[in-house]
Amino acid sequence: MVTQAIIPLAGLGTRLLPLSSVIPKELLPINGKPNLEYIMEECIEAGIKQFIFVVPKNRPSIKKYFFNDNFYKKIIKKKKNDKRLKSVFKRLKQFQKMIKFVYQNKPEGTGHAVLKCTKYLKGTHFLMLLADDLIVKKNCSKEMISLHKKTRGSIIATTKVKRKTVSRWGILGFKKKTRNSFLINEVIEKPKLSEAPSNYAIIGRYILPKKILSVLKSQGRGKGGEIHITDAIKTLVKRDEKFYGNIFKGKYIDCGTMDGFIKSGIAISKYL
Repeated sequence: MVTQAIIPLAGLGTRLLPLSSVIPKELLPINGKPNLEYIMEECIEAGIKQFIFVVPKNRPSIKKYFFNDNFYKKIIKKKKNDKRLKSVFKRLKQFQKMIKFVYQNKPEGTGHAVLKCTKYLKGTHFLMLLADDLIVKKNCSKEMISLHKKTRGSIIATTKVKRKTVSRWGILGFKKKTRNSFLINEVIEKPKLSEAPSNYAIIGRYILPKKILSVLKSQGRGKGGEIHITDAIKTLVKRDEKFYGNIFKGKYIDCGTMDGFIKSGIAISKYL
């Protein structure tokens, strides 16, 4: 059973400056709700019971967003008939029971973020989601968990991108492709067009085996001096660990760039 989700939240959000200089990118509102909540709701619907947020200690706003009880109690006391306010507070209280925080004081890569969660991980596999990537209309995490149950393997969310753009993405090579999935035999980060094994790109959803922790512990730092989860996945694929690409059915929205963030509100309103 996959019941835990890691969400790395220590990134600087430089592509969303100046907005992210005041508000963490994960809390920027899209149709009245931060993208982080959309991701959490997707996970809860898929059966996730616990979230592990990886945050820097010097950025308390994410914790304050979910654990600001005294503020809400004072406001609700003054506005006793405000049903919307009570509903919001109830929702946040439900989230509180599911969240644990671990600390990564500077961005050191997704692999490093996962290592910080070691003592909390319980099952054989866990879900990891990147907060920049929203997938709406269909529940991607639910699809991935279903594929994991069927294959007993690890899962990476993927979608086709234009072939001329492959150098912007992590790209998957594969065999044994079906309509909605394939067995991964290669992972290449931002390949040249001539070196890309396909145009199926990695999108920010992973079901990873707990054994990846031992790979990460001995793994050297990669590009930018960071420990990357994709490097550890490459190692496991080479060792014949079963990784499958889930060709998800939902609508992908990139919220990590200013252009994507601006368009996200319109896109989400079409599907929710």
